[in-house]
Amino acid sequence: MVLTSPSQPKEVPSDDKWVDQNSPAREAKWWYSTFHTVTAMVGAGVLSLPYAMAYLGWGPGTFVLALSWCITLNTMWQMIQLHECVPGVRFDRYKDLGSHAFGPRLGPWIVLPQQLIVQVGCDIVYMVTGGKCLRKFMEIACTNCTPIRQSYWICIFGGVHFFLSQLPDFNSVSGVSLAAAIMSLSYSTIAWAGSLSHGQVPDVSYKYKKTSGADQMFRIFNALGQITFAYAGHAVVLEIQATIPSTPEKPSRIPMWKGAVWAYFINAVCYFPVALIGYWAFGQDVADNVLVALQRPGWLIASANLMVVVHVIGSYQVYAMPVFDLVEKTIMKRLKIPPGVVLRLIVRSAYVAFTLIIGVTFPFFGDLLGFFGGFGFAPTSYFLPSIIWLKLKKPKRFSLSWIINWACIFIGMFIMVASTIGGLRNIVTDASSYEFYS
Repeated sequence: MVLTSPSQPKEVPSDDKWVDQNSPAREAKWWYSTFHTVTAMVGAGVLSLPYAMAYLGWGPGTFVLALSWCITLNTMWQMIQLHECVPGVRFDRYKDLGSHAFGPRLGPWIVLPQQLIVQVGCDIVYMVTGGKCLRKFMEIACTNCTPIRQSYWICIFGGVHFFLSQLPDFNSVSGVSLAAAIMSLSYSTIAWAGSLSHGQVPDVSYKYKKTSGADQMFRIFNALGQITFAYAGHAVVLEIQATIPSTPEKPSRIPMWKGAVWAYFINAVCYFPVALIGYWAFGQDVADNVLVALQRPGWLIASANLMVVVHVIGSYQVYAMPVFDLVEKTIMKRLKIPPGVVLRLIVRSAYVAFTLIIGVTFPFFGDLLGFFGGFGFAPTSYFLPSIIWLKLKKPKRFSLSWIINWACIFIGMFIMVASTIGGLRNIVTDASSYEFYS
């Protein structure tokens, strides 16, 4: 028995055979899902967790961090189970699952915009992160070098992706993704170990940051979004699972779930020490990127910033690949343009240029995390999988599954509204005093 994707017809007319040439190659092992998921999840957001703690405080911050870990692990399990919820069919993309749950017309409009916000939003944030960490690396490694604008560093980082974006599919970026996963674990360890070695700053304070009442509320909302941003991966989990072979005897959900559990273990090893120890060391004065606050030893902090660059290079590609696939297939289908180097060069270069321009224009790291975390990640990671699960699996009312899913929906919707408002307001506030393209 061969499992197929709903977007992959069993027979293709001879003149349209090229339409399906971009279907996923199902050759991946379970550990591929581990490092792809780690690369997608443990990203730039981990470095802002101490900053989020500074606005939430010890108790609420730790609670929200742990609650988010539990909720998103549950919703990822649901998505992995739903990948083959119809016998003989594989939902290789989030929008395919949405179409099955909500109908072919309504489904894509519910799922696809949210998924694109996550993927494109992540790539914009990674442009900013990569440029800032390149700049920090050079400032530490070459103290006598002439400083150049941050915008130029972001452009240098973006230039790498004009080449890497030409890699054809997920399997072709496995090496980059593996390196990125190793780097994420490494720089997270440096972040919390460096904070521990640094010790508490003089007169460290764990009181809430002193701002006006309205500003503090919006900053707290933004902090929720920053934590939400840290729990990504759901927007590409079905695409990752699509690369794993599946048979009735050994469905893909078994190795995929094994890989996801290991990814969440690595996630916890990275997130909780960085958040708690970083906040312990710097208190309310911690920067929105904890590595920026660490200065010694110079070689180690420079290495950590370079590790972040390597990681976000891989993360950018993991989030960009589904977008490339979607846009290229749409163009091939509607304009009847065959696949090839020219199509790939134009589409992918245009996408990289778009994310580069937005990243250079709005390089507000913490605010971008909060905004995209609420606007895109809360739906795709916190409550949309629960809505789909309730619609397709129909658990008994007031059963444990029913209660958990409705709790995820209400919590996720609150985070979405609050952090989107907080992030957008902070972007507007910070932009008012920012000199663009400086």
